[in-house]
Amino acid sequence: MAESCLLYYITDRKAFPGDESARRNSLLKKIAEAASQGVDYIQLREKDLLIRDLESLAREAAQIIRRQNKLTTDHWPPATALLINSRTDVALAISAAGVHLRANDISPQEVKAIWKRGAGALAREIQPQDPLIAASCHSPQEVAQAAAAEATFAVLAPIFEKKDAPGIKPQGLETLSQACQEKIPVLALGGVTLQNARSCLQAGAAGIAGIRLFQENDIATIVRKLQSP
Repeated sequence: MAESCLLYYITDRKAFPGDESARRNSLLKKIAEAASQGVDYIQLREKDLLIRDLESLAREAAQIIRRQNKLTTDHWPPATALLINSRTDVALAISAAGVHLRANDISPQEVKAIWKRGAGALAREIQPQDPLIAASCHSPQEVAQAAAAEATFAVLAPIFEKKDAPGIKPQGLETLSQACQEKIPVLALGGVTLQNARSCLQAGAAGIAGIRLFQENDIATIVRKLQSP
């Protein structure tokens, strides 16, 4: 079992009630809550937003996280790191810590190349640090590819059957254990609850990722229970 459990909150503002303004405010409050409790990573996953709206939301989320971290830019990685789903350009524009790559996305090497040159036309100071790169994976083979491509960590999904996706075959704990043999931290995602998270850690997962796990629960409770020995 991992000595400490990495925690990865993946956002979904559409799961909150109300109109767009209310959902946005609820999401930002949840991001602040997650950062205040030391959640390691927050992925802004609002895939339906136009780029300008995503950048605006990301910028506000980044400001909230920085206030909660109470750290200067000299500290790397930050206590809570903001990752932007797929969009390296947006991550650079708002000085996020990195990106989360989908299975069919560009490679981690391409992200690092873009990062080094400041995304070309973006008029900004290039960040001196390498980006944090999470890779979505759906098999041990994809985890091995992510490791070879020098991603920071892999997110394997779905581990358990999900109520809202009954037709998708879960990976299961045995496959998770196999994936965790690769030379990269693997986080478990998909149907993970407080009741079954411990079994993922016992299978070798370095941490737990989730949407509803964080959005529908008190994050202080989640952190306390998953970080306890």
